[in-house]
Amino acid sequence: MEQFLRVGVISSTHGVKGEVKVFPTTDDPARFKALKTVLLDTGKEHKALEITGVKFFKNKVILKFKGFDNISDIEKYKGMDLLIPREDAVPLEENENFIADLIDMTVVTDRGETLGTLVDVLETGANDVYVIETEGKKEILLPAIKDCILDVNVEEKHMLVHVLEGLLD
Repeated sequence: MEQFLRVGVISSTHGVKGEVKVFPTTDDPARFKALKTVLLDTGKEHKALEITGVKFFKNKVILKFKGFDNISDIEKYKGMDLLIPREDAVPLEENENFIADLIDMTVVTDRGETLGTLVDVLETGANDVYVIETEGKKEILLPAIKDCILDVNVEEKHMLVHVLEGLLD
């Protein structure tokens, strides 16, 4: 399991006073109001940033960090991920999982056949869709519904599925 979870990506600067626009990757962008700090993933290290201001604009969150008071302080971080430790994550409901925990999971059918590896989750309006990559690099799309997803074992990185008739045609 991932130790840190991504909650957003810095998309651009906002104004000249060190604020940034963040594309939220969390289901609940309002949760940024409750966060005191986030970790900036620079690729080399995780740098703790203290949040001093949160605003919302369209589909973005505008954040202000302590010690970043002009555009030149913050613009070098565009495109970088904002993370939180797993213990600061929103509690999951029953049968919910973090996408980060599903990626690279081995997917096996209820007939004992290995379908492949879960490589992506498409978030649609009705239900999520799991993207499974086969050994031959073919993509299979499985709806994340009770009829298809029988068991998810995050610790063992294993998913048991039932392939509905017509899904593999």
